[in-house]
Amino acid sequence: MTAITAGLVKELRTVSGAGMMDCKKALTETNGDMEAAVDWLRTKGLATAAKKSGRVAAEGLVAVVASGTTGAVVEVNAETDFVGRNEDFQKLVSGIAAVAAEKGDDLDAIKASPFPGGSTTVEQKLTDAIATIGENMALRRAVKLSVAKGVVASYVHNSVTEGLGKIGILVALESEGDADKLATLGKQIAMHIAATSPQSISVADLDPAAIDRERAVLSQQARESGKPEEIIGKMVEGRLSKFYKDVVLLEQTFVIDGENTVKAAIEAVAKEIGKPITVSGMARFAVGEGIEKEESDFAAEVAAAVQ
Repeated sequence: MTAITAGLVKELRTVSGAGMMDCKKALTETNGDMEAAVDWLRTKGLATAAKKSGRVAAEGLVAVVASGTTGAVVEVNAETDFVGRNEDFQKLVSGIAAVAAEKGDDLDAIKASPFPGGSTTVEQKLTDAIATIGENMALRRAVKLSVAKGVVASYVHNSVTEGLGKIGILVALESEGDADKLATLGKQIAMHIAATSPQSISVADLDPAAIDRERAVLSQQARESGKPEEIIGKMVEGRLSKFYKDVVLLEQTFVIDGENTVKAAIEAVAKEIGKPITVSGMARFAVGEGIEKEESDFAAEVAAAVQ
């Protein structure tokens, strides 16, 4: 049987928002399985999270570059938040994003490519920055989006300078319509994605495993409420519709107007420009997303250093 440590309980509490004792009981009931424990809490009405979000622990910057029909977003991590304010580090991350816009998502290909403005590779540039700035750094991930016709729009939230910040978004819109109107719509959708963090563009794109998991939780909730089996199926499908509105981009309420769905907002612009519009891709990077950083007792470290 898996040992239920204080660290596991704390992690579940962070993910679910449930109480400490409830988290301990959930982990005990599920033999320490974190995802199963979240589901257990939800079936008991003790947690309301629709999905498990990774803890944001690592530091660094996200950079986006977008021009016309192509765009890229990269994440470069460092040890402390202070590095994000370092101009040399900012130039490094921006340069890597420019390389990604040419080379695509392959991290090895990006690292082996010349850094803009010189013959040094991206990997060597990272190594030099580590030696100069004095912190460990890593190119964690990259995504490139492109369209045959249309625009790739971008947005940076909590920006520290042009194209750099804590959250970076790309949206690819396929259309033969007016590029300026598409760019405006794309920026609005990117801002929406920054706020809502959808799991997929459409219901058809949603991970079947996520749907099955949600259906299982909703079914168990319905059974524990005492509902007869013959109506549980209808209840579950109805509640799944609400789930889709929470996690699917096109089904979400557009944060820009707070009334229409994203799908309806896109259709309205398509009607205005006289050309259909398709969201063919999206990417949302938040610094440190899903990376757990070792916690330390700063006071204890200072005391140890003094001794």
